[in-house]
Amino acid sequence: MKAYKLQFVMYDPSESTEPDKYMAEIPALPGCRVWGDSPEETMDILQDVAAGIIETHVERGYELPDEVKDALIASEKSNELVVAV
Repeated sequence: MKAYKLQFVMYDPSESTEPDKYMAEIPALPGCRVWGDSPEETMDILQDVAAGIIETHVERGYELPDEVKDALIASEKSNELVVAV
């Protein structure tokens, strides 16, 4: 397993995004944009979609964007632990 630390943007519900939904996206990962009913739900969906996009790129042999490759913080051979406080 690999871990990536990617920047995301969260938008509150609005007429320009979706009146009743939060929207989040990872600008470095084209197509990674999601909507949810709460910030927590939106982040859960974003995590799943980002993982799916990265896994698909790897499985099909597509090159990941440089910003995503540079965001790799841990791999299965790593003894690193990421802790957020």
